[in-house]
Amino acid sequence: MNIFQLPPDLLQNIVLRTLVSEPDVVADDEQPQRRDAFPQSTHHNIGGVRGLACTICIQATFNDIDEQKAHYRSDWHRYNVKANLVRKPILSEAQFANALADLSDSISGSASSESDDASEDEDRVAGALRRAHISSATEDGDEMAGRASIPRTALRWFHSAPNTQIGIYNAVFPLKMDEKEYVTELKRMQEHPSEDGRLWTMLMIAGGHFAGMVVRVTQAKEEKSAPAGKTKGKHKLPDYEVALHKTFHRYTTRRKQGGSQSVNDNAKGPAKSAGAQLRRYGEQALRDDIRNLMAEWSEDIAASERIWIRANISNKRIFYDYEDAAFAKNDERLRTFPFPTRRPTQTELLRCLNELLHAKTTHFSEDELREQDAQALAALPKPKPAPIVNPQSTKPKPKPEVPTLTKEQETLKNLWERLLDMTRKGRLDPLIALWEKAGSSIGGVDAHVPSWVEGDDAGWTLLHIASAASQEAVVKWLLEDMGADPTTTINLDASEEVGTSTKTHNYGKTPYEVSGSKGTRDVFRRLAGVYPDKWDWLGDARVPSVLSKEMEEEQDTKKKVRRKGLKEKIKEREEKTKNSAPVEEDTEDVAPTPPGGLQVASGPQKLGGASTTSGIMGLTPEMRARLERERRARAIEARMQSTKP
Repeated sequence: MNIFQLPPDLLQNIVLRTLVSEPDVVADDEQPQRRDAFPQSTHHNIGGVRGLACTICIQATFNDIDEQKAHYRSDWHRYNVKANLVRKPILSEAQFANALADLSDSISGSASSESDDASEDEDRVAGALRRAHISSATEDGDEMAGRASIPRTALRWFHSAPNTQIGIYNAVFPLKMDEKEYVTELKRMQEHPSEDGRLWTMLMIAGGHFAGMVVRVTQAKEEKSAPAGKTKGKHKLPDYEVALHKTFHRYTTRRKQGGSQSVNDNAKGPAKSAGAQLRRYGEQALRDDIRNLMAEWSEDIAASERIWIRANISNKRIFYDYEDAAFAKNDERLRTFPFPTRRPTQTELLRCLNELLHAKTTHFSEDELREQDAQALAALPKPKPAPIVNPQSTKPKPKPEVPTLTKEQETLKNLWERLLDMTRKGRLDPLIALWEKAGSSIGGVDAHVPSWVEGDDAGWTLLHIASAASQEAVVKWLLEDMGADPTTTINLDASEEVGTSTKTHNYGKTPYEVSGSKGTRDVFRRLAGVYPDKWDWLGDARVPSVLSKEMEEEQDTKKKVRRKGLKEKIKEREEKTKNSAPVEEDTEDVAPTPPGGLQVASGPQKLGGASTTSGIMGLTPEMRARLERERRARAIEARMQSTKP
């Protein structure tokens, strides 16, 4: 069934079919009723008498046309129409009366005064809609708010009473259409927009293959309106007519690997092979061929109602990323194929055209459709419950105030940052030069890092920083030359001002306790032995023991003895291994050597000397043949030597 040639009987009662996403609306004094997934026909059999009914309101039936028209002007009907457009529950007459019980006047002038302004009526209906929605949400609880949204499909379904449904692809219709306009647009599609009929342009490009076609999907007016007698006995006119078509192919992709050459060049750099040069030439030629073809078809493309294109992002630029392009990137006529496609060929274009032009047809009764809607709604994934938000947690946390520094503090801050950086990196010579130049301005070598210096070193001293960074030379210079106090601990008062510091576990420790290596700790122990009376090393400095020169020499001697013992053990082990290996002696009888120096072998023997099968096991046939040739060569040399006088 061609979507541009639908039968008039089908279009007479056709309505848009939508899936219900709201819970059923049940009146207090009525049985539970489910709203249909599609608007019902305006004619129903009620009590055996054919009557009239509203397509929106629940149980709204009428005896004549005048009563039906009066209902269409009522507040109840106008409210349900607006609720249906925004996918809200449809209210019965009793529910609507309860929702308006607290209102003293009618929200519409249809029942009280026909002279009221239409805009005021709209505002009142909108206000009642909001009020009813709030009350409905309160009664239904979180079930209404937790409804899952219905996924959108590629097909738009229509229903024609009594049991015919047709599906048309959404991409055929104009963009951003309201649901109530689909039926009008479908009826308008049966008309002819121009004398030459309706044109579509279809373009495909992938893997160096291109296929294009301009097709007339509706016949011209003269052909459509031709008398039936003139076409009698002839074949039926086709649903479409191909006006222009073209296909060609260029070598642009690497075989068995995929991907164009330009993509590979952008990812890995330009390749220098001959195949890469051919593929680059193919891409350029393909681009030129397509753009020349678009220039030839520019008039037909401009007259096309739809432009269907299948291409990736880089290939799409071939069509519109240049001057005098046949269509722009944001052209409203552009569409992508809403179903999978194969290699671009003329046959594939015709298949896609038939898929777009022919509507999908089903024949289900209204009861079967309701059952299908119920199953579809039951299969929807349940939405996750909304998280309970603590009102106190939503309050923004106050940001820590950044102290405003004076010019003097800014200068000291820069000085501290340079000193800390040199200390951590062990740059002793620049550190000494900087200290001699401006070290006195920070308050001495035992001064603690201020809290307004960036980083998490607030409360630390330079000796702490050097010890934690395992800079032995800097630690020795600070202790021996600068007289830094090893008993100084990290200042707790300064650390309290830095609440986000990552070194909170080190507060109150001495430089020795934060040292990062054994060599750094030995520097403290060594200086404790050289200057035992200068500081309380074993007490306040928390150095466990003193390391003197005699102790270091003794430790070195022990290490040498230990190394010598290890070497001797290794030698003894090697000698035992040699002695324990058995010496195999050849106890076989050796036959006397005959004159000439040749040995007489017993039994058959290959040329080139004796050999065992174990020597050639595991060798390839080529290696075995090579060994055989070498043996024969040696045998020949031996015979020649024996024949010499």
